[in-house]
Amino acid sequence: MKRWIAGILLMAVICGAMTAQTLVDRIVAVVDKEIITKSELDEQVRLISLQNNLDASKPELRQQVLDAMITDKLILAQAAIDSIEVTDNEVSQALDQQIQNLVRQAGSEGRLEQYYGMPISRIKREFRDEMRKALLIDRVRKSHEGSIQVTPREVEEFYRTYRDSLPPVPEEVELSNIFVVPKPDSALEAATRGMLQSILDSIRAGGDFSDFARRYSKDLSASRGGELPPAKRGELLRDFEEVAFSLRQGEVSNVFRTELGYHIVKLIERRGEEVRVRQILLPVEKGASSDSAAVAGLGALRARVLAGESFADLARKYSEDEETKTLGGDLGRVATEQLKADFKEVVGGLKDGEISQPHRVTVGKSYGYQIVWLRKRISAHSMSLTDDYHRVEQLALLYKRNRENERWIRELKKSIYWTVNL
Repeated sequence: MKRWIAGILLMAVICGAMTAQTLVDRIVAVVDKEIITKSELDEQVRLISLQNNLDASKPELRQQVLDAMITDKLILAQAAIDSIEVTDNEVSQALDQQIQNLVRQAGSEGRLEQYYGMPISRIKREFRDEMRKALLIDRVRKSHEGSIQVTPREVEEFYRTYRDSLPPVPEEVELSNIFVVPKPDSALEAATRGMLQSILDSIRAGGDFSDFARRYSKDLSASRGGELPPAKRGELLRDFEEVAFSLRQGEVSNVFRTELGYHIVKLIERRGEEVRVRQILLPVEKGASSDSAAVAGLGALRARVLAGESFADLARKYSEDEETKTLGGDLGRVATEQLKADFKEVVGGLKDGEISQPHRVTVGKSYGYQIVWLRKRISAHSMSLTDDYHRVEQLALLYKRNRENERWIRELKKSIYWTVNL
């Protein structure tokens, strides 16, 4: 339980908030050279109770959160003793990834900035120190846990001891898929490119890039005149990046194509391997004929499998799911309850060995079509050492690591100064 609270706490600190501010604060704990204030503890209890629908007034929750905060500071103190560090580049990369995740959750950069009441650049500055600490804690934990393993004998002993309390295995399915994205209608694509070329001609004739972006761009950046957040090399789509880094300051690109549609880009500023740009994006709309062609193509592939061809071979050749095509479309073994509702409905009607009809699936803000092969359905059952050895092994390993971590923290408390003042 303490380990679970600690994991949530780290995410709460990074994604959470900076709202607990008081003129007079009380110190509730001291760990090495670090302090924990009452307002910090109150804020973390509030965040965790909200995120997990828990009663914030319960003393045991408050104690668990405080224990987790003390544990983190003990680990940070140990990191300093062991001279463990993280680089500025590692912090920047982790922070950028975290901000991107938060933007996706908020729906846009503007909404995220509105939520925190500050621009993205300041959010990064505010979170930077907490991100560094989180990375240090994670590095020390992984270093400590890396050597902890379980033997087959320990797995068997764990199973014999806890078999009656192990969670049941839910119904699972082994699936493969072939996924395709409808191709844009050639006439619509030509019209889209032509429209963006007209916009570019107007800009080069003296029009304001920002104004045209606000009026015509279909990207979330349109409200900001097409301005995108500063991006380093490697953070943008490859085709987009090649154009952005080839421009001179103030220069506007020709019309070019990426997987998102047609773009024109204006370079605002470049500092080494980082650029600030504005863009106008027009995605290529798909017509009814595009969907019909995708469905017909998948139908033909389904017929070929039913006639005896290998599903895996056809997936490697035709599927556009980059994560699974090299695996022959293998989606692995998935718990039925974890499938999205529409996907679950499709799979629910299949028997072992059957292939679904082509159906539409949503992927992010886009969509495609797929056929699914149900290789095998595994009924819900009690966990067995014979059939579910890997699951039992992972639970046994988690149990052992938790015990070792508790012992480790007790040792840290003996060697590093700490005190609580509730």
